[in-house]
Amino acid sequence: MPKGIYKVPVPHNEPVKQYAAGSAERKELQAMLKLMRSKQLDIPMYIGSKEVRNNKKVRIAPPHDHKHTLGYFHKSEKKHVEQAINAALAARQSWAALSWEHRASIFLKAAELIAGPYRAKLNAATMLGQSKNAYQAEIDSACEIIDFLRFNVAYMTEIYADQPISSPGVWNRLEWRPLEGFIYALTPFNFTAIAGNLPSSCAMMGNVVVWKPSNTAVYSANVLMEVFKKAGVPDGVINLIYPSGPDAADVVFNHKDFAGIHFTGSTDVFQNIWQTIGNNIHKYRSYPKIVGETGGKDFILAHKSAEAKSLAVAIARGAFEYQGQKCSACSRAYVPSNLWDEVKKYLQADLKSMKMGPTEDFTNFINAVIDEKSFDKLVKFIDAAKKDKNVEIVSGGKYNKSKGYFIEPTILKVKDPKYVTMCEELFGPVLTIYVYNESRFKDILRTVDTTSIYALTGSIIAQDRYAIELATKELQHAAGNFYINDKCTGAVVGQQPFGGARGSGTNDKAGAKINLLRWVSPRTIKETLVPPTDYKYPFLQAD
Repeated sequence: MPKGIYKVPVPHNEPVKQYAAGSAERKELQAMLKLMRSKQLDIPMYIGSKEVRNNKKVRIAPPHDHKHTLGYFHKSEKKHVEQAINAALAARQSWAALSWEHRASIFLKAAELIAGPYRAKLNAATMLGQSKNAYQAEIDSACEIIDFLRFNVAYMTEIYADQPISSPGVWNRLEWRPLEGFIYALTPFNFTAIAGNLPSSCAMMGNVVVWKPSNTAVYSANVLMEVFKKAGVPDGVINLIYPSGPDAADVVFNHKDFAGIHFTGSTDVFQNIWQTIGNNIHKYRSYPKIVGETGGKDFILAHKSAEAKSLAVAIARGAFEYQGQKCSACSRAYVPSNLWDEVKKYLQADLKSMKMGPTEDFTNFINAVIDEKSFDKLVKFIDAAKKDKNVEIVSGGKYNKSKGYFIEPTILKVKDPKYVTMCEELFGPVLTIYVYNESRFKDILRTVDTTSIYALTGSIIAQDRYAIELATKELQHAAGNFYINDKCTGAVVGQQPFGGARGSGTNDKAGAKINLLRWVSPRTIKETLVPPTDYKYPFLQAD
């Protein structure tokens, strides 16, 4: 059989479709939305070669239309977690032994399937199940997951090509082995692309995976699993189950073959997982890899030299696209006193023009928050702010959950830069602004850096290059993704690898080679071409 050192296709970022009125992609997506709303799915667990069902069914509804039923998924029990682990381990040897180019082919095919025949279906599932509008779904559940798959294949080949030098008479090699055991992928609701990337990036490197998505994203996860199976991912390589967090943790973190976790979610949950792994460290075959992207209290900081209009647009988009439920969403902003009146005018005008409603109406910029739990949490903060004499409601503040979990995009202006909504992660369409004395820029830099435990994303808006340089230096640890004269959202695979440190995670940068390196365990092989036949070294010779 012929062999070669194969070159994979050069990755490129998937073009973003615009879904303008009358466009072919808009008509196709609207038809798919109508079709999917007309059906009620029965979503099984995928364990090995089996579709597993039981009598514990959980209803799925659109957050923006919670009385409509999209279908049901079958709730997993501890026994299903054990079955998924066993199925993964049974598939491990064959998958790890498969030539890398065949693994690459599978995930390149998955990218092409999403770019073509599955694009509308995956976008529609994200719009219905997670209440993303058409454009937000397109940049997520189409473009970003396609980019992850294509770029990760290229990064994989770069890793395999990274080899040591060899001295005369010796050939040194690095073998990039998958981890010994199984990976647990725990994925969030807010990005379908993250839900697809966390298990697939591990599997691409030859690992086997037990995947637990958020309950509020099972609808789109089911479509991703359909794509993976269609692309040729073998049975047992990725196993999709829906247990409670505690049930999954009890089984996964006590298993001797637990080899690593790929996580996106809350800081509290990740810290508890880390502690559990530490307490159980003596049980494992190897030290598990722990990779997580967690919370954020992302900021936009403006200097007195900023342009008011561009600042207002950065704040409005950064804070309220996808209802502020992006990991990177702007949750706190610092505006200099010389610009506030003008910025306030622009923001109020923009927010007033934003339509709110279901995702099926493409004219709606704002849709629903993910579920009732999130809605109730956000409402408590809004109601408390309304009663606080030190807080001004600049815009919004209204909410209603009779049909869907709708909260108006809300801007709070506070007198205290350490007010609770400046510090705590809210994960919704609530932005808090602190107006600072325009002459106290250095002081506000320290405030930005020390206000939050998080360090995910942030941006500086300014025309003064000295101010930009100072902010970039002083805030070097405040954000893993830092933007200059832009909103603090919108990282693109291959361009801005994503992740933060401090309370925001391990900063292993999804969409970069550094992430894939966490899912391999290299073995060094030294081969001596002509071995010595005498133990004596020249220095032993007599004078």
